[in-house]
Amino acid sequence: MYLNNHSYYSLRYGTISEVELLTMAQEYGCDRFPLTDINTTSACLNFIRKAPSYNIKPIVGIDFRNDAQQCYTCLAKNNAGFEELNTFLSTHLHESIAFPEESPAFKHSIVIYPFEQLLALDKLTFLPHEYIGVGLNDINKLRFSKLSEFKHKLVVLHSVTFRNKRDFNTHRLLRAIDTNTLLSKLSVSQQGSPEDKMYPLEVIRKAFGEYPHILQNTEQLLKECTIGFDFLENRKNQNLKTVFNSVDEDYKKLVKLCEIGLPNRYGNDITHEIRERLKKELKLIKQQDFVSFFLINWKIIQYAKSKDYYHVGRGSGANSIVAYLLEITDVDPIELDLYFERFMNLYRASPPDFDIDFSTWDREDVTRFIFETFGNKGQAALLGAYVTFKHSGAVRELGKVFGLPKHEIDKLSDGKYDIQKLDQLSKLVLQYAQYLHGKPNYISIHAAGILISEKPIHYFSATHLPPKGFPTVQFDMHIAEDVGLYKFDILGQRGLGKIKDAIAIIKENHPDVILPNIHNAKPFFKDAKINAMIEKAKCIGCFYVESPAMRMLLKKLGVRDYLTLVAASSIIRPGVAKSGMMREYILRHKNPERRKQAHPVLWDIMPDTYGVMVYQEDVIKVAHHYAGLDLGEADVLRRGMSGKYRSREEFQAVRDKFIANCREKGEADEVIFEVWRQIESFAGYAFAKGHSASYAVESYQSLFLKCYYPLEYMVATINNGGGFYRVETYLHEARIHGAIIYPPCINTSSIDTTIIKKEIYLGFQHLQGLEKRTMLKIMNARVHRLFTTLDDFMERVPLSIEQLDILIRVNAFRTLGKDKRSLLWEAHYKCNHIAANESQGQLFKIHSKDFTLPKFTITKLESAFDQLELLNFTLYDPFILLESPTTSNLVSTDLELYLNKIIVIYGYLVTVKNTGTAKGDRMFFGTFLDQKGEWIDTVHFPPVAKRYPFRGKGIYRITGKVVSEFDFLSIEVLKQERMPYVSDPRFDTTYNRKELPEEQVKSFRLLR
Repeated sequence: MYLNNHSYYSLRYGTISEVELLTMAQEYGCDRFPLTDINTTSACLNFIRKAPSYNIKPIVGIDFRNDAQQCYTCLAKNNAGFEELNTFLSTHLHESIAFPEESPAFKHSIVIYPFEQLLALDKLTFLPHEYIGVGLNDINKLRFSKLSEFKHKLVVLHSVTFRNKRDFNTHRLLRAIDTNTLLSKLSVSQQGSPEDKMYPLEVIRKAFGEYPHILQNTEQLLKECTIGFDFLENRKNQNLKTVFNSVDEDYKKLVKLCEIGLPNRYGNDITHEIRERLKKELKLIKQQDFVSFFLINWKIIQYAKSKDYYHVGRGSGANSIVAYLLEITDVDPIELDLYFERFMNLYRASPPDFDIDFSTWDREDVTRFIFETFGNKGQAALLGAYVTFKHSGAVRELGKVFGLPKHEIDKLSDGKYDIQKLDQLSKLVLQYAQYLHGKPNYISIHAAGILISEKPIHYFSATHLPPKGFPTVQFDMHIAEDVGLYKFDILGQRGLGKIKDAIAIIKENHPDVILPNIHNAKPFFKDAKINAMIEKAKCIGCFYVESPAMRMLLKKLGVRDYLTLVAASSIIRPGVAKSGMMREYILRHKNPERRKQAHPVLWDIMPDTYGVMVYQEDVIKVAHHYAGLDLGEADVLRRGMSGKYRSREEFQAVRDKFIANCREKGEADEVIFEVWRQIESFAGYAFAKGHSASYAVESYQSLFLKCYYPLEYMVATINNGGGFYRVETYLHEARIHGAIIYPPCINTSSIDTTIIKKEIYLGFQHLQGLEKRTMLKIMNARVHRLFTTLDDFMERVPLSIEQLDILIRVNAFRTLGKDKRSLLWEAHYKCNHIAANESQGQLFKIHSKDFTLPKFTITKLESAFDQLELLNFTLYDPFILLESPTTSNLVSTDLELYLNKIIVIYGYLVTVKNTGTAKGDRMFFGTFLDQKGEWIDTVHFPPVAKRYPFRGKGIYRITGKVVSEFDFLSIEVLKQERMPYVSDPRFDTTYNRKELPEEQVKSFRLLR
């Protein structure tokens, strides 16, 4: 009897989950029950999946509304009807157009018009699939309406949106949030009715007692609707079945591509092991019906290569030799002993997937190629994701609709309040924020997922069109997996932009150089110079190995080869560190005797990591070989580790079996629970070994470029948004490698940073406050000739005095031969005599005469402060900014001489990592540059961190104890203070400037 039921996926309207609706339907004795969310089909697939467990036959549809005004409710008779409704909804969402007052002539769907809507339309003719919906409040009106004559068309149309008064209140708050209005001013037309709740069937039958035919029509209509999708564990995948016309042709193509790839990857060293591995993989890929999955990824890579886009294939896909031969990944699974079963096996319920990274700039074009190639029949879509209400955000939204002042909202959001002292309104905000917590707020886009289905995507879902311009389904990755749609992950990564741009810059700056194939990283693994860089942690700018934590780990481990770097990529993750096994791994790596302490079973399973669980595969191996779980159960643990499991009960059941099996084998509880503790601590953090290997390959590619072309690589790093550090750190690194660095120049610089031989010119984009249109004007005006005078510049690049001021003060006009203070006088004078409209050109050239100005002296200190203001950093030594000279000349290279002693050292702050202790206290790890520009690493334990906090960028005087762990030196800070800078000399009348020589005094022309 309930034809119109809303879940909380009726965003900012509904309040009940689709599962809670099913629970209610079961309690009220329903055997068929529809879900008809407002302008969305987000919850439909999960509703269909869950319904059988409630002994309910699911029906799905859509409540079509223009804003809050209901047009009609539609029910899909079958799967074709669902696709029909999805297509209709998607068309209107994509084009942002209102739904028509009357629905289209659907072939496989039922349309139910609300009684009041029909009265307003004066509609008295109905197609076979159209019905008249009569609500509880419409019964009395029905007997006086002509619509009562259409007996076979009348059905019960009662909306179910709430369970109780609290739900209705929550609904009103959601509507106020959605309409951005105060709750007190929320229009009634924007709300549902408090009566939109589920009444017992007896109440509905009694209400319609005079109209038994309406009840019969409603029951008959429900019986006409049925829908089904395959959610079984052994379901077939719903991805595009073929790429080259037929399944057989696809398989032949895949085999052929692998045969071509063998000599490309292995040369003449194609062993029996390689052949057998390839044979095994191809057999399983065909058996599991994933041939097209590999070919689609191959086509994507081929397109990227044709455009000279760089990519990294990572994740568990790197465990596949087929992926390696197709150049989807650059990781050799034979070399690393990566087993294919981690990626694909007969027991694995979850789908395999590749994570393919492209540079941020190339990713959009690759996505466009995918949609044009595979989506021309509506078979491609981006994967959706839902952003849920979090406590802090919900408090802010509710505070606004309740009309609280900002300072009150801030206090509640930050949790800085005494609950006993709050007024009733503030308590209501907190109460309803708790109700909203975890409920969907709005639909977003999955970070990387793209679906390519065999059927049109609207067979599964409606789509909307976000700003990216690609259709996006209205469900998330979990639902996609459940129904057999396996995503293709196309991600953006700045590191690849660095590699691509560095190669282009190298070719331009060194035209005679012939670079090796960057995708063939194996020669880099054996390069002594590169490995020496890694061992010394000289990796600034090189992907993830540049971070302070990784720099520390590289030194502690003494990493000097590819395989150890692969392990380092994973043990740096919080899961390994939390379990205490990162330290244990280092101990066993450095001390072979320590390896004897490993549990014999674990040593036998993981000899390459000394019996320490480092990778996700290790957990699967332990679960399978040590605890006797089958590969399917072991995969549940693996998914549990990565946070992707759908059921904690399932995870708990596997845990119980793990313990029970080990006890049956006679293992001691002490050992069992220690092994389990290590497994559990991996949750959400552990890497697949292939993933770590992919990261290591990209690191070696970056390290090669940094090793042999450091200046070009640093420029590429800066132009791709840097990395872990700020721009000034990469400029410092370039300076260490011999670069001469200049601020932006009107005659030499570009928007990006550029390099000519060893001279690096900062790009205009680094100037704070300089507009993009100003940069473009300069570049366009300079195409044919350089600027010769300020007059010449002002005529060709008309700018406001504010924009000119930025350029002059950063000394961008230095090639004109005048000091910047003289230029400022000239610019201000001339701008006061020229029309304020900077876009207006001069009709006649204005004559001018020469004037002589007094001597102007500009010191390094003044220029440094100009740079601090305009660049956010200075190209000068920051230590010249100190108000008082340093009292200690110690630098990082001296630390070894003061081991376990307390010292005073000065450092320029680079970055700080904030972390928590086991007790929940805050502590910090600091990274500084000493007076010679070398690294200082500090540890700030909670008492010190609280007493001597960081106070922003600057130079700190650090008092601390020099300590060493695995030969890595750091300072345990006892006290620190940020040292004051000198007063800004540009505004200090007492500042003593040295006079410039007479010949540097310039005359210039002023307007007559």
